[in-house]
Amino acid sequence: MHTILSRAFFARWFLFAACCIGGFAARAADPVSPLATMIETEAAATVKAFNAADATALGGMFLEKGELVDEQGNVFTGRPEITALFQRFFGRFPQSKLEMAVTSVRPIGDAIAVEEGERRITAGTDGESAQVRYIAVRSRQGDRWPIASYREFTAEPLPTAGDMLRPLAWLVGDWVDEGPSGRTAISFRWSDDGNFLLGDYLITADGVESKSTQRIGWDAASGTYRSWTFDSDGGFTVGAWMALEDGWEVVSDATFPDGTTGSATMKIMPQDDDRFVVRSSGRIVDGNTEPDFELTITRRQPAQGATR
Repeated sequence: MHTILSRAFFARWFLFAACCIGGFAARAADPVSPLATMIETEAAATVKAFNAADATALGGMFLEKGELVDEQGNVFTGRPEITALFQRFFGRFPQSKLEMAVTSVRPIGDAIAVEEGERRITAGTDGESAQVRYIAVRSRQGDRWPIASYREFTAEPLPTAGDMLRPLAWLVGDWVDEGPSGRTAISFRWSDDGNFLLGDYLITADGVESKSTQRIGWDAASGTYRSWTFDSDGGFTVGAWMALEDGWEVVSDATFPDGTTGSATMKIMPQDDDRFVVRSSGRIVDGNTEPDFELTITRRQPAQGATR
């Protein structure tokens, strides 16, 4: 198939990123569901580890690249950093005790669960305690549900859609992939209201250009991230994201200008602050299977003398 189709598929199905932490309470939203049973097991382990001041066990509750964001907005990324955070805390408050109450648990497909609730920590012997609300995202890994992302909030106000998108803020800026088959230029920015990420794509192959625009937002009803992509030829795509151990999986459905439809699964794997890999598989167009492809996207440095 024409080279530009592969690159167009990349634009249509590009979507991105995220993390958090959390614990589960002893009670779950649906006590008879298999998900509730798994959550109760994780919850019991979390509370037990915390009340035993076991920082290593708590760090092990997270994905390797999981993220914890406290109520002040401080971000702690990866098991080592999160484990060290708990070690410092227990060094200051060795007798702290944890209580958690889950107010809702929502499955997203078979591999993601979004949990909302409250947690109370009582530190020391004087009985002083602190309570916050939290949202946790767990990713199924075999029989385990480790934490991909956990964020705490003070009692008021409720987090905005923009707050929920902060794990994707690193996307803002200019990116490019250049190779023998063509060029893909990407630019992301925040919307004026701060509640969406807006992307522009320019794909060039064999002298032919195609453009796409994308809007990424938080779907509060389902507790997940979604993207809507619109192509200059009249086509459009809707996508949903799922967290993985090494990045993100994006499952998307496209409608082309002639009425044909397509679907694809895209895996997005960050390599460092200035580079990520996009690997597309399972691409179907009008019932026909298309070849897989892989792109390495790098951050485009501003021109000399320009300000980013």
